[in-house]
Amino acid sequence: MKILVITEQRQGKWNNTSFETLVAAQQIAAATSGAVSAAVIGKGVAPFAEELALKNVAEVMLVEHDLLESYTPDGYCVALKQVIEAAKPDLVLFPHTYQVRDFAPKLAASLGKGMIGDCVGFRSEGGKLVFVRQMFQGKTAADVTFTGAAPWFVSFQSGAFRADLLAAHPGGKASVNAAKVALNAGDIRTKPLELFKEAKSAVDLTQAPLIVAIGRGIKAPENIAQAEALAKALGAEIAASRPICDEGWLPMERQIGSSGQTVAPKLYLALGISGAIQHVVGMKGSRTIVAVNKDQNAPIFESPTMASSEISLKSCPPSPRNCTKRRRKARPPRRSVV
Repeated sequence: MKILVITEQRQGKWNNTSFETLVAAQQIAAATSGAVSAAVIGKGVAPFAEELALKNVAEVMLVEHDLLESYTPDGYCVALKQVIEAAKPDLVLFPHTYQVRDFAPKLAASLGKGMIGDCVGFRSEGGKLVFVRQMFQGKTAADVTFTGAAPWFVSFQSGAFRADLLAAHPGGKASVNAAKVALNAGDIRTKPLELFKEAKSAVDLTQAPLIVAIGRGIKAPENIAQAEALAKALGAEIAASRPICDEGWLPMERQIGSSGQTVAPKLYLALGISGAIQHVVGMKGSRTIVAVNKDQNAPIFESPTMASSEISLKSCPPSPRNCTKRRRKARPPRRSVV
């Protein structure tokens, strides 16, 4: 099986979900005895292609054009259609980003194909790939397969795969090949304007390696300061479940869950969070989940790798300095319940 991953970069920065999608591609290739190629699209993106070439891929396609300097759905679709028709992959994978949601369905339709979006997993059954999508805010999951001929189009949800599992190229570096595309100004019907910028106080929790999240168990807004001090000492971002944000105790940009952000940090420390499914779908991809809750039957305990059955503000370090001392002495977490 030939697998092509369309990566995403913007304004000189990677969207890290691209690397998660590459991990998915590598795992699919291992299950199907396939080969993975990756494509970088834009203008002046050769450094990104060189970086990708260090990963375990068979080839990196460099898709450059003056009209691709700024993202437009028309420009991307026209260019990538040509790339796909030339490369003839069986499976085309995307990170499920806002940009991909904008152009990928149009791209698939231009080739007369359908698309399975926002997948959280896959498996191989009887030589056929089955993709898993969550439905009804994560309350159930659907198994979806393709019935038509290749190429097939799939996007994977942020946090569905761990980017740290991305394998390096066994030979050191893959080849980087320029993909020639024909693109005219008349093909692009929209004019790119200034990119939307969030407020300076906004935070992208999807990029945070450590997160301290608080729930109703924090009891009162004045207790948030202790959690924030803990987060600061750990070098973590502060986040919350929906009730905290609905109360206005923390801004909505800090919300984790189906109606907030989906994250996959190295460590997710959940303080006083019961673990409603709407919250869990937003953080279940975390490498290590530490849950602290006085309710031993809280749903959050179905997912953590470490847990405590009691919660008390006294359990938080009395000062960031003390927490820093403890962090220096800390060992890698074990997969156990304490």
